[in-house]
Amino acid sequence: MAEINDQLMQQSNLTDVAQLDTTLRVHIVYATEHNFLGKNLYGGITKAWLRNEVAHMVVKANQLLKAKHPAYTLLILDAARPMRVQQQMWKSVAGTKNSIYVSNPARGGGLHNYGAAIDVTILDENGTPLSMGTEYDYFGKEAHIDNEAELVSTGKITEDERANRLLLRDIMRKAGFRTIRSEWWHFNAYSRQYAVENLPLIQ
Repeated sequence: MAEINDQLMQQSNLTDVAQLDTTLRVHIVYATEHNFLGKNLYGGITKAWLRNEVAHMVVKANQLLKAKHPAYTLLILDAARPMRVQQQMWKSVAGTKNSIYVSNPARGGGLHNYGAAIDVTILDENGTPLSMGTEYDYFGKEAHIDNEAELVSTGKITEDERANRLLLRDIMRKAGFRTIRSEWWHFNAYSRQYAVENLPLIQ
């Protein structure tokens, strides 16, 4: 099987998002050891790859952000993900309470595996990520978006952190993305059914 790297992603007819908008920032966490598995899962993937139409949605979101806060920019933490990496992730959480945070490859995987999902946050004018109440890839209710009022009232996140999440969701939704309940950073371009029926899997 071909080595996982940027060339493989390009050959999968994916677009390097940052080439469309040079103000976007990219830090692919799974290409480092600083993730929940503690190892580089992405080999030589260093760029944020997406289906071309999804990449243009990200550019639109970044423009919407800059219209509100000219010095802010989006930071991309994850984009397209080969299914063989998804299988490694699933194996690490299968049968545990954390399995709700990783899409099951046996069910077609997640939108990352089709180049149609993105994990993203916001950098301020100093290049510092806005505080969102949890770290990226935090497994727990504090990262969920459906109980944020309670999280604020119980002191789990602050009002400012909730406002930062709302800003992120607002621009992403206006650009055409959909949220998921359990991760403030994750946005899908399409439904799972649409992706499975219409988009090729990234192997």
